Amino acid sequence: MKKVVVFSQIDQDVLAQLQQDYRVVVLNPKLGDINDQIRTEVVDADAMIGAGRLLNESNLAPAQKLKIISTVSVGYDNYDVSYLNQKKIWLANTPHVLTETTADLAFTLLLSAARKVPYLDAWTKQGQWKRTVSTEQFGMDVFGKTLGIIGLGNIGAAIARRGFYGFNMNILYHNRREKIEVAQAFNAQYRDLDQLLQQSDFIVVAVDLNHESQALIGAEQFDLMQKHAVFVNIARGSVVDEDALIEALKQNKIFAAGLDVYAKEPLQNSALFELPNAVTLPHIGSATTETRQKMVKLAYQNLVAALQDRTPHYLVNPKFE
Repeated sequence: MKKVVVFSQIDQDVLAQLQQDYRVVVLNPKLGDINDQIRTEVVDADAMIGAGRLLNESNLAPAQKLKIISTVSVGYDNYDVSYLNQKKIWLANTPHVLTETTADLAFTLLLSAARKVPYLDAWTKQGQWKRTVSTEQFGMDVFGKTLGIIGLGNIGAAIARRGFYGFNMNILYHNRREKIEVAQAFNAQYRDLDQLLQQSDFIVVAVDLNHESQALIGAEQFDLMQKHAVFVNIARGSVVDEDALIEALKQNKIFAAGLDVYAKEPLQNSALFELPNAVTLPHIGSATTETRQKMVKLAYQNLVAALQDRTPHYLVNPKFE
């Protein structure tokens, strides 16, 4: 019977299905160092499924017949793809099913930061609401403003659709290449990065993490933004220089920021927690019950296809290049 290593919590129904058909080992941090467990269990494993673990040569080297790692995520920066290619291990992911959910979250952050929702929620609960609110509690309008989207992929396009049809926003976008057909649906105008930063009231980062997007937004870019700008990051934390963002918020170079991703996660003891103009969420872009179930079912399908000697539909490294 083929062996599957489950390296994070997954949907119980999917886990039960795996256990019917395969020899399943579920890793448990309570049983000791998780990387030691991976090194032990991967020796004779045929497949792995899960999310949120760094998988690379340090813990995968003992693998002798591992065929696929099926990640319950779209992003795959936790995985050393070059090493997987060397070992001829497939890496499958779960794109598309989380597009709308993540776009919803982007707008949640945008609206929350613009209208100071977390700050005012705490302010109200602390008994500060004793009279009519003053300018310190004022937010900024969203309807009819200019939305700049960095990365017009599936999620970026879904964000643009919400802004254009829901809030009558003027849409600007920056991408590695122009996407004329996609942009036409929202009358979106292409801008180079500097122009987008200078002209946008709201800026949402929705790029993939790669060598071009690493540290894409730093002190120089924050200096280009308008003083009333709201900055939202739902991409990856390392796309943004976090120290530069904190400084921009402290100095009120921008109005606010809405963040779901960080340079180091889980985020602990951060200066961002002290800033009333920073909305900080714990990387929940796809974290709804419905979407996570869809993701793990797709990850399951990818895994089973590989174990049945079929090519999974969604592969990061289909040719081991």
